[in-house]
Amino acid sequence: MHTPTDPRAVALDASGVYTICPTPFAADGALDLASIAPLVDFQVAAGVAGLAVLGFLGEAHKLSNAERRDVVAAFVKAAAGRVPVWVGVRALGIAGSIEQAREAADVGAAAVFAAPLDNASDAVQFDYYQALAAALPIPVVIHDFPASFGTEISPDVVARLGREGGVHLIKMEEPPVGPKITRIRELAGASMRIFGGLGGMYFLEELQRGAVGTMTGFAFPEILVKIYRQHAAGDHAGAAATFDRYCPLIRYEFQPKLGLALRKYVYQRRGLITSDAIRAPGMRMDAVTARELEAVVERVGLSITANAPLAIR
Repeated sequence: MHTPTDPRAVALDASGVYTICPTPFAADGALDLASIAPLVDFQVAAGVAGLAVLGFLGEAHKLSNAERRDVVAAFVKAAAGRVPVWVGVRALGIAGSIEQAREAADVGAAAVFAAPLDNASDAVQFDYYQALAAALPIPVVIHDFPASFGTEISPDVVARLGREGGVHLIKMEEPPVGPKITRIRELAGASMRIFGGLGGMYFLEELQRGAVGTMTGFAFPEILVKIYRQHAAGDHAGAAATFDRYCPLIRYEFQPKLGLALRKYVYQRRGLITSDAIRAPGMRMDAVTARELEAVVERVGLSITANAPLAIR
């Protein structure tokens, strides 16, 4: 029987906007741990339900093991219990994933979102996630992102993990998102809670299909929070209007290969991180792209001036 403070039980009620935070670097590529606190304070003030760190766009694959631990610890310290911190896990095998996940739990992570094993069968994927869940005191979230991981996770495996494997959350990023959300819900019922992603590109449709929120990076989380709150309150027309109003910005920021550079640029301009540096390999933006981005921000009625209050209409 779960107690109210059991992190597994708490995660089963998770919903809302979980922002995938970038890992801040100084201009020379060193970790910029000092920028984490203002970034977290901003996210909390924006109304997010939680933070997701060391995801694919958190450049986790570019960090040493010691740096991973330092980054997680800094986010947990900055969050100070105000919101949970979920940590990305990706390794070549079960032992490596368990090691990463246990280390995240040791420094205060509330959950881990784990990439699938490469080129593994459905049976192996089930065993992998089940073993990971059994080895941890905190919940496991399936990270379903074939475009980056090259591995598809079938709705049948997802549903079985919810029913039998001790895994009850998924960050689902396989387009077309709508049919897969519906199929998972048909097979898994209440045993699996579904979060969307993909930069918020399909956030409205994800909510309409029964997703409980989104786990995604977007440098204007206030917009996603408003959409979620409107939809949760039953104002579906208002949620649709907000989504439609800001869709050009959501679309522009979520560009393949370039999205992280755009996001870090905005966070720097908003005064939240000191540098928009990206560790190699990673595409950097040029001056023309910066002007395009700023034009899109202005077109939807927003500003990226540091400390400028936003009027999300």
